Amino acid sequence: MATTESKTITHDYNTSLAWDANPSALSFQYKTYSRKYNIQVEGKPDLPGSADPMFRGDRDRHNPEDLFVAALSSCHLLSYLAVCARNKVTVLDYADEAIGTLVVKPDGSGHFESVTLRPVVTIDAESDESLALELHDKAHKECFIANSVKIPVHHEPTIRVAQFAGL
Repeated sequence: MATTESKTITHDYNTSLAWDANPSALSFQYKTYSRKYNIQVEGKPDLPGSADPMFRGDRDRHNPEDLFVAALSSCHLLSYLAVCARNKVTVLDYADEAIGTLVVKPDGSGHFESVTLRPVVTIDAESDESLALELHDKAHKECFIANSVKIPVHHEPTIRVAQFAGL
């Protein structure tokens, strides 16, 4: 949703989560309970989730830590594309290899220490390369997810310029 200077707009995002309980388990024990769940968002395919394999989860399902890093990466992408379009920088290709560093304490608690985004962006030959690089900062400031976390989100962008306009 858009915001204007005179009016703030709010929007709710609704998800449902259903745990895939293991009804055949004789008792609920740490080593044996199911870590599988499904996230549902109306009108979209279910997203199967689990704990990270480090925490006895299923490696074939998405885990919250992966989704956290992916949310930051994809939000930055969408914010970056928007600011580029508004500033007449033509993006031809965008790929990111994001990494999040999780610190797990001896008591089992933990937190993300940081996330680093490494977008590689190809722009049209007629676009301004230095502006394309600067717009990553603006995109970061506009990213809803980055604005919602307390950890540092670093950016190590690479800008490539296509040899010919429109390629």
